[in-house]
Amino acid sequence: LLLNRLTMLSRLAYKSTVISARSSSNLLINNPKYAFLKDLGLTEVNAGVYNGKEEHGSGQVIDSVCPSNGEIIARVTQASTTDYEATIQRANDAYLSWAEKPGPLRGEIVRQIGQAFREKLDPLGRLVALEMGKILPEGIGEVQEVVDICDYAVGLSRMFGGKVFPSERPGHKLIEEYNPLGVVGVITAFNFPVAPFGWNASIALTCGNTIVWKGAPSTPLSTIATSKIFREVLEANGVDGAVCSLAQGGADVGKAMADDKRVKLLSFTGSCKIGREVGVAVQSRFGKSLLELGGNNAIIVMDDADIDMAVRSTLFAAVGTAGQRCTTTRRLILHEKVYDEVLDRLIKSYKQVKIGDPIDPGVLCGPLHSKAGYDSYFDALEKINAAGGKVQTGGKAVDRLPGYYVEPTIVTGLPHDHEIVMTETFAPILYVVKCSSFEQAVAWNNEVDQGLSSSLFTRDFNKISRWTGPLGSDCGLVNVNIPTSGAEIGGAFGGEKHTGGGRESGSDAWRQYMRRSTCTLNYSKELPLAQGIKFE
Repeated sequence: LLLNRLTMLSRLAYKSTVISARSSSNLLINNPKYAFLKDLGLTEVNAGVYNGKEEHGSGQVIDSVCPSNGEIIARVTQASTTDYEATIQRANDAYLSWAEKPGPLRGEIVRQIGQAFREKLDPLGRLVALEMGKILPEGIGEVQEVVDICDYAVGLSRMFGGKVFPSERPGHKLIEEYNPLGVVGVITAFNFPVAPFGWNASIALTCGNTIVWKGAPSTPLSTIATSKIFREVLEANGVDGAVCSLAQGGADVGKAMADDKRVKLLSFTGSCKIGREVGVAVQSRFGKSLLELGGNNAIIVMDDADIDMAVRSTLFAAVGTAGQRCTTTRRLILHEKVYDEVLDRLIKSYKQVKIGDPIDPGVLCGPLHSKAGYDSYFDALEKINAAGGKVQTGGKAVDRLPGYYVEPTIVTGLPHDHEIVMTETFAPILYVVKCSSFEQAVAWNNEVDQGLSSSLFTRDFNKISRWTGPLGSDCGLVNVNIPTSGAEIGGAFGGEKHTGGGRESGSDAWRQYMRRSTCTLNYSKELPLAQGIKFE
């Protein structure tokens, strides 16, 4: 164990040295290979603040570092809390005119935003791959999500509304009226630096709200490039750019947003730990929060499952984005009758995964995003070894590559309820356990704190019905014969328990961005009271 730990520490030291040495090289934005960066309007030093006036920033100047090679892409001048104060005020003022625009007109502007993202699909997808570290098809797919949700929001702009109820009083009518909230704050995470903002912004804008956005500090260029696309469309339509404002700062700006009563709804995507703090802060001022937090997601494979489909799905869900999706499969629960076959085929599939520069063709696994993620991977491996777990494949750094690259890892030999199995490690580590029945598998799926995504592989309609029913999976995403990751925008996205309970994207998630009023209209000349009360 001591030898393993020393080996891990030496690898970490090696990576830190490589990253530090490469950080002194020229900015990637000046490298012709990355000419697409300038096509997105990025420069060597980029302003982290925009509120309808000029771009600026008075906070710390930070480097955006490419996780695949450790080189600096470009720099960003962050927002200070003073910048945030000016930005929230501008967004609050802009709400007065934006909320008065008819919903279909707001929807038309959102349609144009979606078209603008279509035109930037490839360069923005490349930026996501370069700055976050996910492979290029996933980066482009993330931008496509913004296009899709904008299309959805256009239709929504002519459809959202309340109901009409019969009144018990003659000459009266009960109606529901939905109106925008005001300023919606959005805080997003590094692993999806573009799409979650698109989910929030397209729906929030269509509903008549204005926005202040703070992206992750380690993916500021993706945030700024995305913000530019929104603001250019707004301004081309004569709309104040403060309608979609940016305050790209650190934790101090995030805290200011959580504490600010002018932020009527705060949408936060991040860890359960920070999400708990955000939720408490917002609730303490009786604000509204929309929390999209972690997930310790499981795939269950029953003895009648399509094994080929289950293996391919697990490979994508466990290895995709180098295990850094909130919907990543982290636990694989196999029926004892198919355990050996599935495990054997999955190990063979893992060994064929091409690891490398996420922009290169054919690569299926890029680097971990940061040293923190790299450290957590090896910390987890140390705990796995101490607990007697067996690494079936992986478990090593990829030393031939300069960034934070690790091998996707499969672990067996640990109890289903071991502490490390019950812990969400944001890295490509998959725990495989053996079950004896459907009921046991469902109980194990539900025993973790989080409740985001889950999937069952079976051909049995009885099991499918029970899995999606009241005693089945307790997650917000309950899948059958598909991976835990890769949700479509048409359904509401989110989870239960420590995942936060929020819902974004499709279905009726739009209701979270509006306030509902029950309106009683008296069009008679009488004044009858409800419940037949006489007050005379």
